[in-house]
Amino acid sequence: MSDQIRRSMPLFPMGIVQSLTDLSARQIRYYEQHKLVAPARSEGNRRLFSFNDVDRLLEIKALIEKGVNMAGIKQVLSISEQPENEEYDKSKVEEVHNELTDRELRRMLQQELLTAGRLGKMNLRQGEMSRFFH
Repeated sequence: MSDQIRRSMPLFPMGIVQSLTDLSARQIRYYEQHKLVAPARSEGNRRLFSFNDVDRLLEIKALIEKGVNMAGIKQVLSISEQPENEEYDKSKVEEVHNELTDRELRRMLQQELLTAGRLGKMNLRQGEMSRFFH
């Protein structure tokens, strides 16, 4: 039996995976819902995770601790799933992360500017940032 087959065998129930990863069952189900991990199901419809699934969850946890959002995690994982003959470039991953963060910041600031004059509230950033949004 090859190592890849062994690592793909569904062995661990949810409780063991929670202990191994320090993630809650809710977090694990959330990542499954977003198709970041796909555990096998037993006859009783219980989730069974493989070593590869546990590794994926640990990778997701590390990315979240670094401040990467779900869209960034999906992009990072899709990049890491590309065939190994393509070079995996960490700078591209960081660039994607920064791009997402900048885009989100821009969206937040734009929303803040749109709601700034309502209810008599004035925002300090409005004068400085309004020149970027027309």
